[in-house]
Amino acid sequence: MRHQRHKHRIGTSPSHRTSLLRNLATEVIDHGKIKTTHTKCKAVQGFVEKLITLAKEDTVANRRLAFSKLDNKLSVQKLFTEVAPKFKERNGGYTRVLKLADGRWGDNAPMSYIMLVD
Repeated sequence: MRHQRHKHRIGTSPSHRTSLLRNLATEVIDHGKIKTTHTKCKAVQGFVEKLITLAKEDTVANRRLAFSKLDNKLSVQKLFTEVAPKFKERNGGYTRVLKLADGRWGDNAPMSYIMLVD
């Protein structure tokens, strides 16, 4: 059964969806906050939160798992050394999605910020 197996429909092929999530997660880890469409924010939120939960315990196996998901050595290093230690005592809810009032200029798509909680 497919209970709770929902994936956000971004309107792309599955391979493009995974590369898009990978790139968005890398940018969130590197910059702390990015602006994109609301659907993409909601899609990348669970991806980033699972990575931070994985990175809270710094082991070689966890670093390899994170690298297999992100495919970016510098982002994995920043995730384990800077981002995850800030959330050691927190039990989830590492990111926040903040809706913006105005839509995107070209197609009026709803826009949001996704940011790491301080």
